[in-house]
Amino acid sequence: MAGRIPQTFIDDLLNRLDIVDIVDSRVKLKKTGRNYSACCPFHQEKTPSFTVSPDKQFYYCFGCGASGNALGFVMDFDHLDFPTAVDSLASQVGLEVPREQRSQKRGPDHSPLYELMTKANVFYNEQLIKASEAPAAIQYLKQRGLDGQTCKRFGIGFAPPGWDNLKNHLAEDQEKEDQLVTTGMLVEKEETKSRYDRFRDRIMFPIHDTRGRIIAFGGRVLGDAKPKYLNSPESPIFQKGRELYGLYEAKKHNRHLERILVVEGYMDVVALAQQGINNAVATLGTATTPDHIQRLFKTVSEVVFCFDGDNAGRRAAWRALESTLPHMKDGNQARFLFLPQGEDPDSMVRQEGADAFLERMKTTALSLDTFLFQELSNGIDLNTMDGRSRLATDAQPHLHKIPDGLFKQMLMQKLSEITGLNTDTLESYLNKKSEPEPAADIAYDDYPIPVETDYYPQAHYEPETTQHFQPQTHSFERKPFKKGFKEKNEPPAPAPLKVGRSLYAIRHLLCNPELASSVKAINELEGDGHPDTQLLIALIKTLQEQPKLATIALIAQWHGTHHGIRLQEIASLELGHQPNDQEFHEAIERIRDTVRELEHKQTTNSLKQTFSQKKPGQIDSAQRSALEALLEKKKKKLGIKPTNTSTKK
Repeated sequence: MAGRIPQTFIDDLLNRLDIVDIVDSRVKLKKTGRNYSACCPFHQEKTPSFTVSPDKQFYYCFGCGASGNALGFVMDFDHLDFPTAVDSLASQVGLEVPREQRSQKRGPDHSPLYELMTKANVFYNEQLIKASEAPAAIQYLKQRGLDGQTCKRFGIGFAPPGWDNLKNHLAEDQEKEDQLVTTGMLVEKEETKSRYDRFRDRIMFPIHDTRGRIIAFGGRVLGDAKPKYLNSPESPIFQKGRELYGLYEAKKHNRHLERILVVEGYMDVVALAQQGINNAVATLGTATTPDHIQRLFKTVSEVVFCFDGDNAGRRAAWRALESTLPHMKDGNQARFLFLPQGEDPDSMVRQEGADAFLERMKTTALSLDTFLFQELSNGIDLNTMDGRSRLATDAQPHLHKIPDGLFKQMLMQKLSEITGLNTDTLESYLNKKSEPEPAADIAYDDYPIPVETDYYPQAHYEPETTQHFQPQTHSFERKPFKKGFKEKNEPPAPAPLKVGRSLYAIRHLLCNPELASSVKAINELEGDGHPDTQLLIALIKTLQEQPKLATIALIAQWHGTHHGIRLQEIASLELGHQPNDQEFHEAIERIRDTVRELEHKQTTNSLKQTFSQKKPGQIDSAQRSALEALLEKKKKKLGIKPTNTSTKK
């Protein structure tokens, strides 16, 4: 049944569930102190780093960073979409999932398009068996070394020759025909407005999003017609710059996926899978984009790009490198495999076999730093001083893109060894030459939604509001919750966790949400602009409005946002002892003291600036009163007896 699942129901469901039971039914847990632990089900490891907290009702892996609540765990572990996971968990506690009617102001419902694409795929699958031209298609697939099991796994089908086969099969009425045009399955002529099948006489490859929904198709022609490969155009459900062919299949086949091989075509992906290499993906007629890289590194920590060794292949590899640099945080690894000229993964794996291909990848793939400096050094004589200077200059904008960390420091060290410049000089040059780019002024509702989320609703699901930080106003504006969005004007992520006053108070509040009711004059804290303090204020206000909200439901309100990630980090922080009420209130009072001190300094500086610009006798009565009040505060702070300011008789 289509409709919106109320946020109140989700909160109630989470309050009724015990995450320990949910996880333990799928992964055997072992009690370790107050928490439970196991080897992480989302990455390969020998030492348990996966922790489940019964108190906080969430899980966290210190190895790969996977985290979330019971709902997110079921979605990831069972490969379910959001509504299906809600239905599954609700049935365990005997609840029926309510659905609300969609508001007319909501965005368009694209679910009919997904249904139509599924029907199109069924049609193509049937044609691979039934069509009179099917034997030629089957023979082609056999010549490419593909068997029936692999074709079935990837849903490969056949679009027979003819201009209206799909149209006649699916266009039951005008609405369906219009939807087929919207998805690009039918082409409409501008002059005559007549419509015909886009894909004709082609092997058909369905393209899935990371939730398994068919969003587009790729077609490989059987004969010599051009183009050899044809993809669906972009549509409301398909953006080719964000999607990767084979990613859904790779994740489904490999529960412990650690490495992804990026190739150039979907036939390469399928051919590698036929040989037992089940971790390949392909872009869809585009260069590798930053969105692709972000999605890849959210899935694995190592990405290997595979290209032809000719000039075109190396140019494509360089574009992939440029997209990768901003995502090379510590722990991520990128390598570049160049095949002999004229070869592709399909031909190579059939020629030398899977083991030899994997060995080739292991021994000949270039690390990112090797490829980076190799390309930058082309045409430069490093035996000369000006050549080494040029390399340092050319490397500067690329190094500047890399996040701060050990990897960046090691790149600086390598550049130092090549150029002979010490790392301090290089770092000073890097910081001097690189001006920070202004933040993009992206409207909240225009920012692209990452699909690969662990808490991502189907098209008909619209969660209720969450709170988003606006640092200029120190208030929290309610907007529809969309995971993965970066709030406009969002503050930079705080430094690695240190137990500051605000963080300490948040940690106590997560353990004892009822403490929020005892905090008075919360607005007095707003003078502290630190992101953790602003998050603390929002938590207190939320809990004062909803005093019965459990910790996990509280975290869920920010799930998938910048602040939600911070909350999960803080919740996983061990204090070394059981928090108590007094410590919480002491932390709040210390924040108040900080705000008062800050206001005092601001007033002092303001008065100093005012008086420095005035000549004697130019101070008015209001300024004099402000000065006297400031002096009295200083005396009080120093323990000096206040001056009697009463009017003289």
